[in-house]
Amino acid sequence: MASPRALALTLCLGLVALGSAGCGSESPPAPVAPKVAASAAEAGGMDALIRAAQQEGALTATTLLRHWANYGGLIDGFEEKYGIKVTVDNPNGDSQNEIDDMKRYRGQDRAPDVLDLGDSFAVAAAEEGLLAPYRVAAYGQIAENQKDPQARWYNSYGGYVSIGCDAARVRTCPTSFADLLKPEYNGMVALNGGNPNTAGSAFAGVYAAALANNGSFDDIQPGIDYFGRLAAVGNYNTGNPVPESIVKGETPISIDWDYLNLQHVDALRGQGVDWRVAIPFDGSFSQYYAQAINKDAPHPAAARLWEEYLASPEGQNLRLVGYARPAQMDAMAKNDTLDTNLAARLPTVEGTPHFPNPAQLEQARKVVKENWDKTVPPKPVPSS
Repeated sequence: MASPRALALTLCLGLVALGSAGCGSESPPAPVAPKVAASAAEAGGMDALIRAAQQEGALTATTLLRHWANYGGLIDGFEEKYGIKVTVDNPNGDSQNEIDDMKRYRGQDRAPDVLDLGDSFAVAAAEEGLLAPYRVAAYGQIAENQKDPQARWYNSYGGYVSIGCDAARVRTCPTSFADLLKPEYNGMVALNGGNPNTAGSAFAGVYAAALANNGSFDDIQPGIDYFGRLAAVGNYNTGNPVPESIVKGETPISIDWDYLNLQHVDALRGQGVDWRVAIPFDGSFSQYYAQAINKDAPHPAAARLWEEYLASPEGQNLRLVGYARPAQMDAMAKNDTLDTNLAARLPTVEGTPHFPNPAQLEQARKVVKENWDKTVPPKPVPSS
């Protein structure tokens, strides 16, 4: 008489012969459409995702300036690697514009497929149900405090709030938030993005000023009050410190991300600008920018492939070309995928960076929305 094991094997072989699944294993789940795929595996694997993205043939992004964290190099690399055309709508917009565009152009080809958002704006967009959950292959390499547990957003790059200064026009460049209040900087101090209610860079500048003035991640109000004082003494400059205005001498001092200020050193050399960069010791604040996919993306496969590209070692190292710090920098250093030569160019910062959590970010956004406009006038108050 055959043993139970032999009988089971005979039955298994019979099922296989009839075309049924093999014993002891399950058939892999059928691929789902890219627009609902929560990972490349769910879309049938990377090869299938690439094919679907190439069939779409296009990717629509918004507010991506080529000089910002080397988006120019990333766009060129993505187009060359996959043959997918990237269109950037409203390149000079801000995080709030991106959220507004998702709503305004829903159902249209010009709606943004992918988003680049300050974390506070990413949290808000996720809570509104605007973002598609999607885990990139490198999701596990991103620190827990740098991503949404539901994978609706995850950070790609970041840096430190810094003070840039044109030493050709400013006798002594400031190195702290306290310095910026000095009368010698009358009308000189600009904040990139201008309004922290709409721009992640400006929001970070206010948070950094709060930390420099006895505030905390739980209390951003001192940062708002600081900019009120900066305007009251006549030092606040409402201009946008882009390269063109710096060259003209319109914004000789800029509170901005270090990766943008550091690029000015290279880009403006030879144009009469001697740009110096300092990370303020009294308000050291680091923050990252999140990537996300529009839930109603018109090109859902290309959107997911773009996120995979940005999160790959190739994409993360391209961030370093623009002096931005990859979100996966520590993990890449451990697995030897980090470009150490590019990483060595970054300014040294003492101490371990700490980050506000989503609840603190959301509360800070509410405080800024309520108090910024009534504390900081749209035009600086002339000094007496």
